[in-house]
Order: sequence, then structure tokens, then C-alpha cells
Amino acid sequence: MEGREAKDRLYEQFARTAKAIAHPTRIELLELIAQGDVSVDTLAQRGATSVTNASAHLQILRRARLVETRREGTRVFYRLASEDVVQLISTLRDVSRARLAEVNDVVRDYFTARDVLEPITRDELRRRQRGGDVVVLDVRPSDEYASGHIPGALSIPLDELDERLGELPRETTVVAYCRGPYCVLAPLAVETLRAAGYDARRLDVGLPEWRQAHLPVTTQEERTP
Repeated sequence: MEGREAKDRLYEQFARTAKAIAHPTRIELLELIAQGDVSVDTLAQRGATSVTNASAHLQILRRARLVETRREGTRVFYRLASEDVVQLISTLRDVSRARLAEVNDVVRDYFTARDVLEPITRDELRRRQRGGDVVVLDVRPSDEYASGHIPGALSIPLDELDERLGELPRETTVVAYCRGPYCVLAPLAVETLRAAGYDARRLDVGLPEWRQAHLPVTTQEERTP
């Protein structure tokens, strides 16, 4: 194989990966799958699309070997092919925010505008957990929590938060987290908590980034006595 031919073949494969993620729906699907194994119908519902459309995008991701599947009866579940895919999406977000003013406009108008206080970092949260002066709140759907969560976190999905506020202590800071740094669930949870009189802040990352930093993650089963 000549040098030029080798380079062309390599770049063709690199472009294959780039093409696979070059669609907003597929990026969102990858972020959803990063929470844990998830079925096609659940992905469609959470991605606000049809099962047919979700399936078509998932096949593109699968052909690029970014996701894998398993079956339970007639249901197909998707998972990320490796943690490298989380790094790929994280890098894509970071480069886009560094280079595109439009990204910063959305972050400023939606996320920063809602943060009365700065979001809490991973290191600060771990320090405060050790001191016992913080409650960690996972506001993702319960199945995502069961697949993996920050140790000690309470599970109250966002759509249940209003009815379950009484489960949270008022004398302790509540730190909410969700799927990632640009997930909208945690900011909405913090707004709800503050309106109810809680001292609430959001974590500046989600569960995939927490895991990516090699920090401890537990599952619902591991918490069962």
C-alpha cells in the first residue's frame, strides 16, 4: 500500500465517525445512551422524536460502531461502545463552545441566567459530601438513576419534584445534577427548589463526566441492603 493510499483510507474512516455524529438528534441520542442501557422506545420519547426516526439514527451510530445493542425478549437496548464515545462528545462540546459564539449565547441566556450562585464543581461537591453538609439530588428519570449515580444521591425525577419536596431537608444545601453540563433538568430543579425556599445549586457536570473523571459511581442494586 502506498503512503497516499494509506492516508486516504485512514481519513475516510475518520470522516466516517465524524459523519455519524454530524446530526443534532444523534448527538442527543448519544448523551441519553451515556446514562445507561436504554430501549429504542424510551430514547424516542426522551429525544422527542418517533421510534422510526430514532431507529434510523441509531443504525447510523451502530454502523460507525459508536453504540452496541442487546436484546431482552422483543426489546432492543442500546449502550455506548466504550467510554471513548463520552470523551468524543465532551470534546465536541468543548470545541464548539470555544469556537462558536452561538453556543455561548445559549449558555448565557439559558444556563448562566438561571444561576444565582456559581455551579458547584466535582471537587467542591466531594469535599462537601465528606463534611456531610450537602444533599445530592439526581433529577434524571429513575431508570437512569438505577443504571448508575453518584454515591449517596437521592433520586427524585424532575417531574416528581413538586410533590416530593418534603423528602428534602431544608437546613442543608441541595445540589442537583442530571445528564451533563448542558442538561436542562438540573437548572429547572434548582429553580423549583429555590422558589420553595431551599438553598439549592447545580453540579457543573453530569453523571457521564463524573464517571469519566474516575469518580465512584454506584447502582440501585448496590444500594439495596
